[in-house]
Amino acid sequence: MTKGYLALVLHTHLPYVRHPEEEDFLEEDWLFEAITETYIPLLELFRRLRAEGINFRITMSLTPPLLSMLADPLLQERYRRHLGKLIDLAQSEVARTRFDQTFQPLAQHYLAKFQMAKRFYEEYNSDLIRAFRELEGPGGLEIITSAATHGFLPLLGINREATRAQIHLGVQTHEFYLGRRPKGFWLPECGYNPGDDEILASYGIRYFILDSHGLLHATPRPRYATYAPVYCPSAVAAFGRDWESSKQVWSAQEGYPGDPEYREFYRDIGYDLDYEYIKPYLHSCGVRTQTGIKYYRITGQNCEKQPYNPQAATERAAVHAGNFMFNRQKQVEYLAPKMDRPPIIVAPYDAELFGHWWYEGPQWLEFLLRKLHYDQNELELITPGDYLQRHPTNQVAQPPMCSWGYKGYNEVWLEGSNDWIYRHLHMAADRMVELADRGHRSELERRALNQAGRELFLAQSSDWAFIMKTKTMVPYAVRRTHQHIANFTGLYEQIKANQLDEGWLAHLEHTNNIFPFLDYTIFKSGQSALSTVV
Repeated sequence: MTKGYLALVLHTHLPYVRHPEEEDFLEEDWLFEAITETYIPLLELFRRLRAEGINFRITMSLTPPLLSMLADPLLQERYRRHLGKLIDLAQSEVARTRFDQTFQPLAQHYLAKFQMAKRFYEEYNSDLIRAFRELEGPGGLEIITSAATHGFLPLLGINREATRAQIHLGVQTHEFYLGRRPKGFWLPECGYNPGDDEILASYGIRYFILDSHGLLHATPRPRYATYAPVYCPSAVAAFGRDWESSKQVWSAQEGYPGDPEYREFYRDIGYDLDYEYIKPYLHSCGVRTQTGIKYYRITGQNCEKQPYNPQAATERAAVHAGNFMFNRQKQVEYLAPKMDRPPIIVAPYDAELFGHWWYEGPQWLEFLLRKLHYDQNELELITPGDYLQRHPTNQVAQPPMCSWGYKGYNEVWLEGSNDWIYRHLHMAADRMVELADRGHRSELERRALNQAGRELFLAQSSDWAFIMKTKTMVPYAVRRTHQHIANFTGLYEQIKANQLDEGWLAHLEHTNNIFPFLDYTIFKSGQSALSTVV
C-alpha cells in the first residue's frame, strides 16, 4: 500500500551561449559537455526504462535558453564536430595506453561512451528536443518551463512588465518547441517574489517549487510543513523542497557524490597529459580545458588519487540508491500516520549534477528507479501535477520572498560583485515598456523593437550575476552584460531618433537570434496574458 509520494525534479538549464562570429568558442563547451555527459545518458536511461515498462515518473524543467540552443542548427553542427574530436582523442588514448593494464580499459570505456553519444545524436538527427518530447506522458516525464532567460524574478520585479514578459516568453517557448502548455513553472533559482504567482496563474500555471524555508515561513504556517503543497492566494500551488533528500545528494560532506570510489571531476587529461600531445584536441586558443576523459577516483582528501574503477563505482551507486530509497521509506512511514493524505517528498536537483559533476549520477538514478519499481510498494513516484489531480484540496498560505541560493534569499544575485547590473537592467526594462507602448511605424522598426526585447532578455539572465558572485568566468559574464545592455541602448536611441542602422540590426539578429517568434508587444503596459500567447 502506498504510504507516500516521491517527486524527483530535475532542473535542466544552461545560459544562452552562441557565438557565430567565432569559429571555435570556449564557453559553448558548457552545452556540449552537458549533452554528452548528462542529457544523452539521461535520455538513454529513460528509453531503457520505458522499453521495459518501468515507471520513471519524473518532472524535468527544460528552460527556454536550453531549448533554443538544442534547436539551433549552428550549435548542432558544432556539437557534432566537438563529438568527433572527442572520439578522435579517445582513439588516441586507446592507442597510447595499449600497454597499460590500468588505464587501457578506461580509455576503451570513454571511446565506447562517446561513440554511443554519436549514435544517439544521429538517430535523432540532432533533435534532442524530440527525444525529450517522446518521453512525456503517464509513467514518463512531465516537462515544465521556466522564465525566458532564467531571470531572477525577485530582483526584476520592480518593473512588473519585465516579470510578466519573462513568464510569458517562458510559456510561449515551451509551446513552440514542445507543442503544449506547461502545467508547472521552475522559478529561476527558486526565486519567489510575492505576487509573481498571480502572473503565473494568468498563464494557466498550476504549480511551482520553493526551497524548504520558502514554504515553512509562509503565512499562516503550513500544517504539513514541506510534505504537502499550499495554495497561494492566486490558487497556484507551491511545493517545498525536502531538506533530507537534498542533503543526501548535494552535501559536500554527507552527499553520495563525494564517495571515494566515484570519479574525480577535476583530474582530467586535458590538464594531466603532455601539452604537445593534447594540443590538437584543445580549442584553437590553445588553453588547457576539460576533455571529459578522467582516469582517477576521488580517493579522499589530501592523498594521492588512485585509478578509477568503474565496476566498483557502479556497485557503490547501487548501494547509495538503496540507501536513498530506504531513507525515503522511513520518512513516509513516520509521516503518514500524522497526515490526512500521503506525504509528498519533493527532491529537486540540477540535472547537470547527474553525469557531468557526478559521473555515476545516471547509474544511481537508474538503480533508484528500478528499486522503486521492483523492490517496494510504499513509495510512489509522482509529479506535482499528478499530486494536485489526486489531492486538489490544500491549505491556502502566502510564501515570503525567498530563493535556494546561499542563505536562502537574494544575496547571491545582489552583492558587491554584481549589484551594479540592476540600475542598467531596470532602466532598460522601463525603456522597453516605453517603446512597446509607443508601437512601431514600419517593418524595420518592428524588427528593431523585437531585437531590443531579445537583448534585454539576454541581459536579464541570472547566470551572469551568479558567475560574478562565484568568480568563475567573470570576464565573460561582465562582457555579456555590458554587450547586451549596450546593444539595447543603441537600438533604443536609434528607434527614438528614427535613424535605424539596418546593417547593424541585421548583424544583431544573426548573432543573438534567440526567440525568433518574439513579439515586442508582450512588454506593453497592462498586457493580458492568455490572449497574447501564440
